[in-house]
Amino acid sequence: MARTTDTSRRMGCLLARHQALHDPEREPRNRLRWLAELRRWQARRLEASFDRFLRDPRRRPAAQFFLSDVYNDRDFSRRDADIARVLPMMQKLLPGPLLGTVADAIELGVLTQAFDLRMAQCLHRLAPRRQRLDRALYAQAYRECGLPRLRAHQIDLIGGVGLGLGRAVRMPGIRTLLKFSRGPARAAGLSELQGFLERGFVAFGELGDVREFIAEIELDERSVSERLFAGHPAPCPEPD
Repeated sequence: MARTTDTSRRMGCLLARHQALHDPEREPRNRLRWLAELRRWQARRLEASFDRFLRDPRRRPAAQFFLSDVYNDRDFSRRDADIARVLPMMQKLLPGPLLGTVADAIELGVLTQAFDLRMAQCLHRLAPRRQRLDRALYAQAYRECGLPRLRAHQIDLIGGVGLGLGRAVRMPGIRTLLKFSRGPARAAGLSELQGFLERGFVAFGELGDVREFIAEIELDERSVSERLFAGHPAPCPEPD
C-alpha cells in the first residue's frame, strides 16, 4: 500500500510538472517556431530507426505503439489530463506495477518536453533563419544542450514503459478489467487513457519476447545518443 501511495504521489508531482512545461504562459519556449519542426524531425528519425521492427509482422504492432503512444511528436496532454482526473480511483483499481508504468510514461513525457524546449531554444540561437532541420544541425544542438545522464535516463524510461506493459499483459485479470472499464471510461471522458492502455496491451500481447524487443530499442537509442555526443558524422538515419 505504501508503495502504491508513493507512486500516486510521484504521479501527482509529475502531472503538475507536465502541465507547467506545456503551458505557454508559464513556459514561453512553447511558442518557439522550432519546436514543431524538432518534434516532426525526431518522430521521423525514430520511425527510420524502427524500420526493421516495422517490417517484422510480429514486432510491428509494438513498434507502432511506441511510435504513436510512447515516444513521438503526439500531444499527450489529453491523456495526462485524464490521469489527473482519476488519480485517486486509479490508485484503488490498478495494480501497483501497472500504476508505476503509467507514472513512467508521464515522466518520459515530462523529460522529453523539457529536452524539446531546451533544444528548440538552442536551435533558435544557432539557426534563427533556417526553416527545416537536418541531421547535422540536430546533432549540433543535441551536443550543445548536453545533459548526457538525463538523456540516458530518458532511454531508461522508454525501456521501463515497454517492460512494464509487457509484464502487465501477463497479469491475471487485467484484460478483463480493461474490457469492462471501456464503457465507463468513455462515458467519463477518459477515452485517451483507456485507449493508451488498450493499445499497449494489444501490441505487447502479440509480441512474444518483450525483453528482447526492448533491449534492442535501448541498445539502438543509446548508440545514437553516444554517437551524437561524440560528433559522429552519421549518428542516426537521416529522416525523409
